[in-house]
Order: sequence, then C-alpha cells, then structure tokens
Amino acid sequence: MFANFLEYLRAGSPASIGVISVAIMLLFGFALTRITKLLKLPNVTAYIITGILIGPYCLNLVPEIVTSYTSFLPDVALAFIAFSTGQFFRLNALKGNGAKVLIITVLEACVASVFVFIAAYYILGMDLAFSTVLAALASATAPASTMMTIRQTGAHGDFVNTLLQVVALDDVVGLIAYSIAISIALASSASGSGFEFKNVILPIIINFASVIIGAILGVVLKMLLFPKRSTDNRLIISVAVLFGFVGICEILGVSPLLGCMFMSTVYINITDDDKLFKQLNTFSPPFLLLFFVRSGVNFDLGALTRANNDGGTSLLMLGVVYFIVRILGKYAGAFWGCLITHKNKLVRNYLGLALIPQAGVAIGLAELGARTLGGTTGNALRTVILASSVLYELIGPACAKLSLALSHSYDKDAVDEKVLPPKDEDKIIVNLLIERIREIQRELPEHTQAVPVEAAPNVKHTMNKHLHSNNANYH
Repeated sequence: MFANFLEYLRAGSPASIGVISVAIMLLFGFALTRITKLLKLPNVTAYIITGILIGPYCLNLVPEIVTSYTSFLPDVALAFIAFSTGQFFRLNALKGNGAKVLIITVLEACVASVFVFIAAYYILGMDLAFSTVLAALASATAPASTMMTIRQTGAHGDFVNTLLQVVALDDVVGLIAYSIAISIALASSASGSGFEFKNVILPIIINFASVIIGAILGVVLKMLLFPKRSTDNRLIISVAVLFGFVGICEILGVSPLLGCMFMSTVYINITDDDKLFKQLNTFSPPFLLLFFVRSGVNFDLGALTRANNDGGTSLLMLGVVYFIVRILGKYAGAFWGCLITHKNKLVRNYLGLALIPQAGVAIGLAELGARTLGGTTGNALRTVILASSVLYELIGPACAKLSLALSHSYDKDAVDEKVLPPKDEDKIIVNLLIERIREIQRELPEHTQAVPVEAAPNVKHTMNKHLHSNNANYH
C-alpha cells in the first residue's frame, strides 16, 4: 500500500508532486523535533535526520525532481540567517570589549581553518580547491545549542559574556573566509595546478561590490519601512528586498551572505529597530526547515565509503579527521586568543569547549560550495559537512554545559528547572496581592450613597487591616 502511494505520487502532475513533497518535509521535520526536544538536541539535528530518512537511502518519499527545483532554498535560507546575524553588530555595543573579542574570534576561527587545511591537503592529499573550502567551513560555529544550554543553566559572568560575543562574530569570520576560499578554489580549478592573481582578485572585488550593494539596501530599507507602515507591508517589503538581493548575487555569481549581513547591520545602526528582525524570525522557520531537510535528502550515504578522486582516503576517514582536527583547532585558537588578550584562566582554559557545535551557516555554505564546485568534489564537501554537523550537534550541548560548569559560570546544585527565577516569583507575589485586594473589595458592602467624609478613615483603616493580615499570612 505504501509502495502504491509512492508510485501514485510520482505519477502525478509536477504541481502535486511539489506541494505534497513540501508538506511531507514540513510534517516529518516537525514530528522528529518532538523526539529531539526530549533528548535536548537542537532542531537542526532533527531536520537533517528527517531528510536522510525520507531521502533516497531510506523511505525515498521525495522525488529527485523536487530537490532540483528547490535549488534556490540554500540562498534564501542563508539570506535570512545572514540578515538576522547583522542585528548583533550595534556599534555602541562593540566599542567596549570589541577589540579583545575580535582577536579571540579571529584566532579561534582561523586556527581551526589552518589545522583542517594542513590535515586535508598535506596529510590526506586532497586537492587544493576542496581543502581550501573545507578549511574555510571549519571556522563557522553554530551558536543555537550553546545559547540554549546557557538559558537552561542560567549561567552568567565573564565567561558567558565572552562566549556570546565570540559566537556572534564567528559567523562573520566564517562568511569572509568562505568568500575568499571559494574564489581561490575556482581560480585554482580554472588554471589547473595553480591559480592566477587576477582570477583571485576579481571574485574578491565582486564580493566587495555585493557588500556595498547590501549596505545601500540597508539605507533603502530604512526609507521604505517608515514607522507608519503596516506590519504586513513591512514584511512584504523586507522579504522582497532580500529576495531581490539574492537574485542580484546569483547573477554576479557570488554568495549573498556578506551583503545580507551588512544590509541588516546598516539598518539596525541607523534605525535601532529590532521589530523587523523579530518579524522575520517568525516568518523564516518554514524556509529554514525545508532547507535543512533538503540538505539531508541530498546527503549521500554511499559516498562515505568511497575513495576520493585520487583513489586515496575515503570520505569516512576524511570526515573523522575533520571532526577531530576542527575541535583541536577551535580549542587551540580560543586558548591562544584568550592568552593574548589576558583573559582569566577559567575563560582561557574552557572557552574552546563551548565552540564545538557546527550547523546552520556551515551547512548552508557547504550547499553553496557543492553547487559552485560541482561534481564529486562538491558532493564530497556536502557529505563531510553534513555528517560531521550531526555529530557536532550531538556532543555540542554536552561540551557547552561542561565548559560552563568547569568555568564556574553556574551553580550546579542550585539549578533546578522547577524553581522559578526571582523575577517570576516577584510577579506571582504581586498578582496574589492584587487578587486579594479584589476579594476584599468584593467583601465590602455596597453603598447606594456616597460615604460620609467622617466615615472614610474607618473604611481606609478596615482595608489596611485586611491587607496587613494578608501579608502576614503570606509571609
């Protein structure tokens, strides 16, 4: 019966195939998050596993034509991710501790990239284009699981503040590294064994032009989204501008990530309007779900056991090496960065543990890189990043919680999810007092005539007596 349904689905019109496939991706993706939520895992893990399950290697529910027709999803999803990243770069917030955080972020990202490049190119013998892009992707970090762990534990202090600032800047470094790496990769592929200077500089100039266009569109958004604009129209205009910019970048042959990030950075600094970001965050989840599920559908399980083009290392071995070497690079880079900036010992020793997770941006960049490089090289890039991202998201929250505990950022004995935080407890006390006042008011006799002036003190005395009695009983 199930096989008959699949045959009936594939025999339908392109419209019905597309709509039903999207519904399957959304429903299955949501359903699996119910399981990962119980396991304290991020939704991204559920989405990737969903794609693998409904993909060609398991249930085969999504026809190949659907994935080919939705090739625009990585660009759109990453445009939303990059745009939401820019809101954290308020100039007034970066002036205080910005220099130290920038040094730590650049070192932890770049050292991880250098470690991965050495392992892939010099030790495992992968080609220059693949090694360069893979190394750039190693710099990216997924902040979602780390931030979730911080909220669950109620951690605070210098370690947490440094961690949050580093993961916010980390994606910027990753986007810049990818833009440079893909330019080098294309240049080296075009010119055979090496690359020409002009083939590297021209793509970088085009990327810089896309950044300028994005910054200009940030000003345009300010002019279009004036305060009296309705909420619905604000959403329509902002999505139209984002989609239009993605199309322009596609024509130029560059990634829209940096431009979208600078667009939102300019917008937030000249308007101080965070309502737009909240609105887009409620609009984008279906696009992000479809993107990650589609990435799982494209995941080539068979490629893990196949050797690379040179007949050497299998992708399974490459994935294991990448998984371990990136962790070592992140830890070493964070340690050296904290050492240079004179961070205290606890931050220096344990910050790297909290930077292990990798998902959203890295997966999106891997999709773009796979499409740009094409062939077996692109497929290998996607396979390694997807496989390692699942593992990173499985161990990432545990490592983040361990780093928070070792850095004494929260009291392990005091954390209890059943205990309400002080602010919520204060709200309950106030609400109880208000409700008691209302009960006292209902108990007072109704008066058809105005209360005489001389009787007012007695009424006031009676109410005060009730209130003091209630407070004594409560405490």
